[in-house]
Amino acid sequence: MGHIRYASDVGAPVDAAFAYTEDFRHGPQWMYGVTGSEPMGIPHQGLGATFAVKFRLFGVIPLRTSVEITEYRRNAVIGYTLRGRVYGTVTLRFDPLGYERSVLTSEADYPPPRGMFARLCHGPVDAAAKSALRATESRLRREIEAFHGTDLVGRIA
Repeated sequence: MGHIRYASDVGAPVDAAFAYTEDFRHGPQWMYGVTGSEPMGIPHQGLGATFAVKFRLFGVIPLRTSVEITEYRRNAVIGYTLRGRVYGTVTLRFDPLGYERSVLTSEADYPPPRGMFARLCHGPVDAAAKSALRATESRLRREIEAFHGTDLVGRIA
């Protein structure tokens, strides 16, 4: 099982960071490779919300997958489970860090490759997954700060 974890400081309080992240309409702006998302029923937010997501794998291969929110605690954690040709989990945790600041922890878990060819490609796939999670975390941090109107040290942007 592959596991990746990154943490970063965000120049916004937990409630602002969480409010931005839980709104599915913002997903394509911060999720690496995602080109669109649509809700697949009700609810649109919170535990059990499901979305059809279009994305480009490695920036070129168009794919669709479904994403369900399988872990949700307001202002604390959102856990996404990807189902389809690309599958695994992504968990975003939000912790207070001080006045107008928070810590965003991004974690991804994905199954080990199966089959001979997949095992040969394990290194490049693992590197690509790390790069994608780092890009997602970095974009999300910037978008949260823009949404809140501050930068990392709390200055008004």
